[in-house]
Amino acid sequence: GRNAVMMVPVTEQGDLLLVREYCAGTERYELGFPKGLIDPGETAEAAANREMKEEVGVGAHKLTALKEVVLAPSYFSSKMTLFIAQDLYSEQLEGDEPEPLQVVRWPLAQAEELLTHLDFCEARSITALMLTLRYLQ
Repeated sequence: GRNAVMMVPVTEQGDLLLVREYCAGTERYELGFPKGLIDPGETAEAAANREMKEEVGVGAHKLTALKEVVLAPSYFSSKMTLFIAQDLYSEQLEGDEPEPLQVVRWPLAQAEELLTHLDFCEARSITALMLTLRYLQ
């Protein structure tokens, strides 16, 4: 029943920051945006910054909520808030992942190509990318 967050970090150099991590559901490594659960008593914005620090080693001075989504409303009640994260700064926190995550920089100018990448197939990440592109236009 806990809600979650997903962030699309955009660097000043014009890169998207993604993570490559092992996903038990597909039994392979997937490419997606940093995400995580909101801890009890934590705001979505605080969770977004904490998760980015844990997963990609950055925080954001500017977080803009793009949309709140539900994966399967017929089965689950939890929601995920999608953010674009800008004005990034370096800060690392220890995360709870079972293995280190690989941070992947992807040029924002080539974001459309990300949609056809074989390892980028999570619906929430695709939704977040499309909303980010619309927001930045």
